[in-house]
Amino acid sequence: MPTSARPDPHLTTAQSLIPPIYQTATFRLDDKTRADLADGGLEAHWYSRYRNPTVDATAAEIARLEGGDAAFMTASGMAAISAVLVTLLRAGQRIVAPRQLYGDTMDLLTEDLARFGVEVVLVDGRDEHQWRAAATASTSVLYTETFANPSLALADLPALARIARDAGARLVVDSTFTTPYAMRPLALGADVVVHSATKFLNGHGDVTAGAVVADRALIRDVQRNVIRFGGCLDPHAAYLVWRGLRTFDVRMERACATARELATALAARDDVRTVVHPSLPDYPDREVAARTMDRADACAVLTFAVEGGDQRALTVLRELRVACEASSLGGTETLVCAPFNSSHLSLNRRQLREAGIAEGTIRVSCGLERPAELIADFHQALDRTKEAAA
Repeated sequence: MPTSARPDPHLTTAQSLIPPIYQTATFRLDDKTRADLADGGLEAHWYSRYRNPTVDATAAEIARLEGGDAAFMTASGMAAISAVLVTLLRAGQRIVAPRQLYGDTMDLLTEDLARFGVEVVLVDGRDEHQWRAAATASTSVLYTETFANPSLALADLPALARIARDAGARLVVDSTFTTPYAMRPLALGADVVVHSATKFLNGHGDVTAGAVVADRALIRDVQRNVIRFGGCLDPHAAYLVWRGLRTFDVRMERACATARELATALAARDDVRTVVHPSLPDYPDREVAARTMDRADACAVLTFAVEGGDQRALTVLRELRVACEASSLGGTETLVCAPFNSSHLSLNRRQLREAGIAEGTIRVSCGLERPAELIADFHQALDRTKEAAA
């Protein structure tokens, strides 16, 4: 049988406006790459589990948006979080984090890291005194989300950065909800930023990806652990994230504006107990938002709780015709979920309360639909279920 022809090397040197998708597991070796292999193989493109040009292009764009030295992509947001924490923590060291965390992150801390001998201390994310008391000499990491999922409690990053510095610890921030459209944690004192790029960075709901942004030396350490644990990002998935970033600001502006309108409409209803969004006058962290966010009310997610508890919340979700019940967020479609049986399904009732998730809570991630159409959809779903809940 004839052998396959080798690819024309000139095809890889064309000046493409769009980054080419290097859908390859391996690359030709030459003297330059062999020299890099002798130094660990972290710089050259020789095997895509180590690095890939398409993935690098996407990482560079995210680093630019965050104002960071360097970035590295992973196969999911949880892969990014895991790689960072494995890099920074050792047995006998302490990590301090808020009780108001995404469910899988909470499981990673309290089940996996604790099993490996890391001391995990949980605090009230809004209580600076608890953070400072917990940040002892053995503390290696302070970990937080910008907006807590789904309570939207906003972390005071400058205060946490001071506490971390005083303890000799690193501040790691999950900025998935805020994104660099609304906040740049590195400029506020954070050492590491992680993202589920599956969400707003990609913005189209068609890929799973993660990102880590930090100084170049730490990114190299994270890269080594991604290589060892195998959490690398596929080149085509990286391209989909890069493509989504082309419309990032436009999508975020539209989605955040819709969230503000929807939050206002829901807050006017007598069968909605609470609505949480930074644009509302009663948002408890308005002062922190004004100090830390580039756009103080820029959040495409809102949370509300209905009269009638979890059962009515589920019924409302099933009555929606425009918004779609799904557990992710940050896409072109408006997605809704009841956190107790989706993003936080592993938490018991006590843990749900500690995470700020009340009975009847619904999380909404606004997409790109017309605001009036979306608001009408929520009104009809709430109206249909109101009588049964009375």
